[in-house]
Amino acid sequence: MRWDLYYRGSLSSCNYSCGYCPFAKTRNTRSELERDRRQLLRFQQWTGQQTARLGILFTPWGEALGLRAYRRALVELSHQPNIERVAIQTNLSAPLDELAEASPSLALWATYHPGQTSFRRFTSRCEKLEQLKIGYSVGVVGLKENFDALVRLRQWLPAHRYLWVNAYKRQSDYYSAADIDFLKTIDAYFAYNLHRYPSLNTPCEAGQHSFAVDGDGFMRRCHFVGEILGNIYEADFARQLQPRLCPNDTCGCYIGYIHRPALQWKERFGPGYLERSLALQ
Repeated sequence: MRWDLYYRGSLSSCNYSCGYCPFAKTRNTRSELERDRRQLLRFQQWTGQQTARLGILFTPWGEALGLRAYRRALVELSHQPNIERVAIQTNLSAPLDELAEASPSLALWATYHPGQTSFRRFTSRCEKLEQLKIGYSVGVVGLKENFDALVRLRQWLPAHRYLWVNAYKRQSDYYSAADIDFLKTIDAYFAYNLHRYPSLNTPCEAGQHSFAVDGDGFMRRCHFVGEILGNIYEADFARQLQPRLCPNDTCGCYIGYIHRPALQWKERFGPGYLERSLALQ
């Protein structure tokens, strides 16, 4: 048995100020950070008590890799026998040397924000990951002002390293046909990420083989369905994991539709599906 867990604690601080993000340039207080640290340690301890095989993706509201507690947790979780994959979403602004101690089960979901950091600074972090032999994917939000950066980054990245484009969906007619053709030359799967999939009453493994966990242990089938299924710190939590149909009209985020069996995304991405990495030839 394997469960994929999407962990999001109470952290909400970020050092970047992206205009589309509600947590840009927020700053947690010391007591808030301490609360998040305690939540993380409790979650980490819980994972070590499970007999199921686990995949874990940290999806923080903010930049967690800048906190030593998360870096240590990633390293320690990567060596835990029952954890097959542990990954985190990050802007790569944090120190990376500590991750050298991790096992190959660690991977990073890295996003380049051209307006927030320099190209050289970001790519130097990618170089570091290559040196440390840490798996990672790189993505960029597909805003039109980022198109030149996408070309430059694709030219710089090793040929085997996947570069994904996160489609901007807040405006339905944002991309022209020419834009879409161009972005498909950067990310062959861009068109699949461009729209929202009809999902109401369709089978989804979220809530059965995968689930989201918040800092207090409450379980939801995914980040996009608010219904609480139970709590991982209760003895009978696993009873809540069962086949379910999606209650939402559509699903437009990779970490949601990756668990739709009919779409076969896990087959496309293979073992790197949690961190959205793809082995390119």
